[in-house]
Amino acid sequence: MMHVATIQAADQNGAKAPTRRALAKQQTRAKVLAAARRLFSEQGYEGATIRDIAAAAGMSTGAVFANFADKSDLFREIMITDMVALGEDMRAAAQHGNGVEDTLLRIFTAGYAFYQTQMPLARAAFSVGWSPDDGPALRGSPPVQVLRDLIAEQLARGVERGELVEDAQAALRADMLFDAYLSNYPQAIFESWSLESLQARARSQISLLLAGARRS
Repeated sequence: MMHVATIQAADQNGAKAPTRRALAKQQTRAKVLAAARRLFSEQGYEGATIRDIAAAAGMSTGAVFANFADKSDLFREIMITDMVALGEDMRAAAQHGNGVEDTLLRIFTAGYAFYQTQMPLARAAFSVGWSPDDGPALRGSPPVQVLRDLIAEQLARGVERGELVEDAQAALRADMLFDAYLSNYPQAIFESWSLESLQARARSQISLLLAGARRS
């Protein structure tokens, strides 16, 4: 009876239960992604090969290519998944902000802290994110746009609270703030800056970029 009820409920919702083949494909993708994440973290983007990833996942290279077009496609999916999680961390951090500058600093800090625990993967993300072949697609993806929108949202709230003036260049200012956030990753990734040092630099950048928008 329970089995029948489950089927009826699925029919009523207009949803079909996934087939065994679909479930198997999902499991294969999950294994490949987990293996790829581990190898990208250990060996970087260039060091990890499809052959190595397939072996780590316990399957053939053909099985990997049946699910992903190439290594960049596989890496892009890992990065987009991380960016979704990063966006959630940033939004949670923003809820504790006190004013627009403090909120933006908390957002930036959440981003740096997210990657500090996985620096090899961050190095790989940076190299791919700025490559001429894969960079534009990654930076133009919806999860990245969510991060930009979160910054723009804080500027709008600053205007609502009377901290900032109405600004025709608000969209440009949001883009500049997002670029400032990204600009600190080389120091974090390649120079091993501490979170405190990154915060201090970000605080100065935010203060400078908001200087022309503050209500006097």
